[in-house]
Order: sequence, then C-alpha cells, then structure tokens
Amino acid sequence: MTSPTRDPRRPAGGLSHVRGATAPPLSDRTIPAWLDATADRLPGAEACVFVEAGVRWTWGQLRDESDRLAAALLRLGFVKGDRLGIWAPNRPEWILAQYATARIGVVLVNINPAYRLSELEYALRKVGCKGVICAPEFKTSAYLRMLQALAPELEHFPPGHLLASRLPDLRCVIRMGEEKTPGMFNLSEVMALSDPAGVAEARRIGASLACHDAINIQFTSGTTGAPKGATLTHHNVINNARDVARTMGYGEGDRLCIPVPLYHCFGMVMSSLASTVTGGTMVFPGEGFDPLATLTAVHRERCTHLHGVPTMFIAQLDHPRFGEFDLTSLRGGIMAGSPCPIEVMKRVNAQMNMREVTIAYGMTETSPVSFQSGTDDPLERRVSTVGRVMPHLEVKIVDAEGRTVPVGEKGELCTKGYSVMLGYWADQERTTEAVQGGWMHTGDLATIDAEGYCNIVGRVKDMLIRGGENVYPREVEEFLFRHPKVAQVQVFGVPDARYGEEIAAWIVLKPGEACTEDEIKAFCKDQIAHYKVPRHVRFVAELPMTVTGKAQKFVMRAKMIEELGLIEARTA
Repeated sequence: MTSPTRDPRRPAGGLSHVRGATAPPLSDRTIPAWLDATADRLPGAEACVFVEAGVRWTWGQLRDESDRLAAALLRLGFVKGDRLGIWAPNRPEWILAQYATARIGVVLVNINPAYRLSELEYALRKVGCKGVICAPEFKTSAYLRMLQALAPELEHFPPGHLLASRLPDLRCVIRMGEEKTPGMFNLSEVMALSDPAGVAEARRIGASLACHDAINIQFTSGTTGAPKGATLTHHNVINNARDVARTMGYGEGDRLCIPVPLYHCFGMVMSSLASTVTGGTMVFPGEGFDPLATLTAVHRERCTHLHGVPTMFIAQLDHPRFGEFDLTSLRGGIMAGSPCPIEVMKRVNAQMNMREVTIAYGMTETSPVSFQSGTDDPLERRVSTVGRVMPHLEVKIVDAEGRTVPVGEKGELCTKGYSVMLGYWADQERTTEAVQGGWMHTGDLATIDAEGYCNIVGRVKDMLIRGGENVYPREVEEFLFRHPKVAQVQVFGVPDARYGEEIAAWIVLKPGEACTEDEIKAFCKDQIAHYKVPRHVRFVAELPMTVTGKAQKFVMRAKMIEELGLIEARTA
C-alpha cells in the first residue's frame, strides 16, 4: 500500500517554505498566440463589452481590430523592443493597444491615469518611450495639456516627427477622439494606415516572438522616491493569468465585470489576459470605477464574476440603490489590492451572491499573484488569509539574516519561479537589491501556517496601501521637501474606514516660516497623483527620533490615531 503524496503547498520540516503544484505544465505561448487560439476557437463569442462606450467585440473582432493597429504601428516605424506608452482610463483603445503591441513585440508601458507632470516626465524618460497613446482627459487629468507642457515643441513638428528637449526619445503622440491637436495623430487616422499586407507582416512578426521577450513595463513606486519600471514577459503574465483564472473557477462562457484599472496588473493580467486564455468575456462598466455603473453592468450583462479592491465592494454594498439589482448571476471573483476587512468579505458572500470569491496577494514584480485562496476553501480561511501558494512558484519566509523561519513565525516573504520579473528597466542596482538568487524580496512581513496558508501581517518597510494604490512615503516626502517652507517631513499611514489607510504628514517648518494644511495640499495638486496627497497634515516643532537620529514613525502614527480617534480595522 502506497502512502498518499504530500501536498507541497504545506511546509515541510517545520520551516516556512512552500512550493506550488507542478501541473498542468507552464505555457510557452506568447500573448498573440493565445489570442489567435481563442479567436480561432470562439470567433463569434463576445470577448469584451465596454458598457459606457457602447462597444462590443467578439474574439474574432478583437483580434482583427488589434492587428489593424499593430500593422499601423509598423507603418509609423515601431519595431520590436520599442516602448509605447498607454495613458488612458478603461477604454476600448486600451485593450487594442495591449494586444497590438504584443503582436509586434513592442513593449507596452502602462502609465497610471492619475500621474501628474513630474511623474509622467520621469516615466517617459526612464524607459525611453518612442510613442504615447493617450486619452484627451479623464476626471481632473488633462492628459493632452500635460503632454503639451512637457513637449511644447509639438506645436512645431508634424505628427510622428517630434523632437522635444525634455522628452528626447518621444517621437509620436497618438490621441484618442476626433478633435485635432497640433503635432499629434488621431488614433482613427493611424488605424487607417493599416492594410492587408501590413496585417500579414504583423502576424508574421507575432509568430516569431519568444515567450521570454519583454512585453510590458509597469511602474511601481520605490522607497528612494523614484518609480521603478517592472519589466514583464509574455511568460510571466500569461502563466499567472492562467493560474489566477483556474484558481477562481473562471472560464469559457463566464462573464467577468472589470471595474479595476487596466494600467494595473489587476486589470491587465488578472482580468484581460485571464479572459484571453480562457475565452471568458470581459465587461467594463465604465472608464473609471463607479459603484452604480458596476452594479448596473453586473445586473444587465449577467456577470458571473466581479473583481475589485475592498473599497469598491464597500461602495457597492453601501449604495442606496443596491437592493434594486439582481446579482444572482454572480458566483465568484477576486478581492485584492489591499487588506480585506473580514466583515466586508462576509457581506460580499451573503449579499452579492459571491460565495466563491477569492482573495489574492502579490505584487507587480511577480506578475502579480503569488498566493490565492481557492473557491472551495472554508470561509474562515478565505477571510483570514490570502490563500496558498500558486502553481509553479516557491515561497519562503526569512528573517533579517536571510534564514527561513519556523512555521508560524513572522519574516519577509520571498517568491521564486516563472512569475519573477526580468528586472527594473535600466536599473540594475535596484534589480539586484530586489532579486537575489532568483528570489524576489517583497518587503512584506508574513507568516505561513502548517497548512500552507499565508497571512500578510505588515511591511518590512513603511509602504502603505490607500484604496488599492501602493504609496511609498519616501516618494511623497521627497516631493514635499521641494516646498520652500519645509525643513523636515515624515509621511506615514493611518487607518481609514474607506480606503484602508490614509496618508498623514508631519512637517517641521524652516525658522520664521508659517504655513497651512491647505497650502501644502495646494502645492501637491496636479503635481503628484491625487492618492499620494496627504489627507492629514500636522505642523510640529520637532519629530520624535531614536538616539541614532532615525524618525520614529510608529510614535507619530500612534499619536495621530489617538488625536483623530481612529481604530485599527480588523483585516483578513
């Protein structure tokens, strides 16, 4: 009689070290190869629905339209390895750009729709973007005006021939919409450059690509104050999308409501690519998140799955019209991006019919998901952990000396396997710091129990998460240091019922200076993303320090919590 095979997802030898399943095997197909396979298999099935824009594409149409854009980009001179930025909310053009660039090996650079001037300039220069596809505006962000501010030369150069002193690599700006802007192409006129020969050439290039080619750059802020461009391959994102879809029970015939942003891994990988590798349908309620639009889309489109960060689910559950919608088509989805309050998870299960909803944990640098709960995990596990290690990955929890800690003990979570990024674009020093011996050091403090379930308990460094957005205090501090009245500043997170965490800043002014909270917030406006602007600003005579001169953020945080009457949210 043979003994049962040990589950590798459970730690062995009493140490916090786990491995994922090894079946089914990893895919070596590229993104365009997967799109072709799904379009050939399901040419007439719905691929995506953009409710606000009134656009519906079948898989056959999505392939054909994105290949037209790919052919047009070739006509404009884009070649494999060039970087093309996409700066827009959730619009049909974003999806076209995702699959068009993947077809011809152009690296898609995801630019956060909330970026302002300094962040945009840094991102475009860092990766050497040759072109940008952008929306005219979104909410309070005037994208075209910001590009014109950074490249006033647009006024004087014909489209496709830009020479800008502040953006030396940028040659081509492609704007959405039909209005004309000097120096910019309209996307519609670019699409018109496509012809059958160009499409055939694009598909020939697509067939020649390797799965380990770089295909995507996503920016994640760094503790040194400058964003880092995590560089991902077809192999990274395709395999993560497959395993995420499989773990949440999403497949052909299912319909996924996607209110999360496409520029983020949650939208691009866990939603868009998860649909492409399964044949499920993407449903986008609107350009940005709106709880009423999301509920309406689920109701009318009979969505089976829904993605979101906890604040999105809270906004839907608490909407005054929540009871008007039939959500019985829902069964699952993913809640991720920031810690999930246990009571919210229970309400989602009971009131939104999402009895198979799963929790996922990861980071951009790991494509992104490393842990995910299963649809059949007990509710207690799904509300108190982030699940177990994903297939083909290896995870360990280490102490400050790099030693694997015993089961149940706290330490830094490290991930190894196919999902680890190629590196930070043009930044070998930070890549070497983050990836050591193939292990991605996440900076997150975690524990792994005897069954292999992981719990994220804190952060090695002081990154905070506001409404699903990573905010690195050092980045905000360095920006605030530019204010002429600021002598010292420390930024940290405090609990917030809506966003999970909010940003607080303690500021010591230069001698003889006076300043107000509104003045600091006005200084931030339109210069850094809205979610990085401190909600709470306090002016203090001095900062609490250790004897070695290090700021004690835990002291500041405790005092702010007491002053504001805040309580720590119990989270999963």
